[in-house]
Amino acid sequence: MKKNIMILSVAALAISMVSCKTNQNAYKAAYEKAKEKEIVKETITEPEALEIVEVKRTQTTTTPSPVRVESVTGVTESDAAGLKRWNIVVGSFKNKTNAEGLKQQMIDAGYPAILAQNAQGMYRVIVASYNDRDTAVEKKDEIRAKYAPRFNDIWLLDNQ
Repeated sequence: MKKNIMILSVAALAISMVSCKTNQNAYKAAYEKAKEKEIVKETITEPEALEIVEVKRTQTTTTPSPVRVESVTGVTESDAAGLKRWNIVVGSFKNKTNAEGLKQQMIDAGYPAILAQNAQGMYRVIVASYNDRDTAVEKKDEIRAKYAPRFNDIWLLDNQ
């Protein structure tokens, strides 16, 4: 019995020694390769300094804002009272709880958020509602800039 344990111990020790040697060879090869790259980098000459040019951009809205036409109704009476024709939608949910959570976040941020539902059962979180399209577009761009990138997919809803 002792003889078998001794043979197994010697075999395990031999295997561990062989495996360490393999790892050492791999590390040595990687080290030598890295050294070769350092030598190559030292021989490359530095590029000439580039002139920095400052470009000023002005933001213009040349493309029309995306508009989705659909009929929505307010989930509560107060939501229904706040709905107008042009609505700025920041979120659209199938789950009412998620929509109510975003609505509360927007109310806490100071927006008169409204929760509306369309005929397909989707809940729309509306942060502002206007009768004038131009005013709605301006406010949408303002909100997008303020909350970028969180509300990059903000859109206008034409409530019919």
